[in-house]
Amino acid sequence: MTKKQQRRQAYDARNAQINKAQLSEIICNKFLSQVEYLHADTVMWYLHCRSEVQTLKVVAKELGSTKRIVIPYCTEDHSGQPQLGLWHLNDLSELVAGTWGILEPPRSQWGKKGREVNPQELDLIMVPGVAFDSYGGRLGNGAGYYDRLFQTINSDAILTAVCYQTQICDKVIMEKHDVFMDRVITEERNTIINKNGSKFS
Repeated sequence: MTKKQQRRQAYDARNAQINKAQLSEIICNKFLSQVEYLHADTVMWYLHCRSEVQTLKVVAKELGSTKRIVIPYCTEDHSGQPQLGLWHLNDLSELVAGTWGILEPPRSQWGKKGREVNPQELDLIMVPGVAFDSYGGRLGNGAGYYDRLFQTINSDAILTAVCYQTQICDKVIMEKHDVFMDRVITEERNTIINKNGSKFS
């Protein structure tokens, strides 16, 4: 199977997933209860689009917590390469629909001092994806936004993947530049990935 075929298969499984709202609540609650979240000061959540695990309601609640909540938005670096900007979110009302309909800060606010966050400040990152495996392998949409972010974060930052169980495959096709997750959460599992490549649930 090629990476393109694997991505198509996972897209179809995610699109066909029933009870998305109910399962998303279970998954997000598992994300909230992980030790890494409890100890983190600065946490990056993604805001869902299309058939992804739904995060918006939980993010809205977490804005009232003591955590510093950060969300990504799609932008470009100085050379025109796709990259994720990081925005310190205070209220959902400050966001507008952007790329692919994903909520993001208005373009006029991008880079604003005090709101833009350095990737090195992230303690924990919620990572979306198209497919994952039990060893932390990740298959993204193919644009490379998260791959570039992973190259700039602190080595201690925890990468926690969230997805539906139907998105778990036997083994994701990984390339040299691809980054493995530290934890994979679905409605059925909460798998911690050890640095030596083994795992335990």
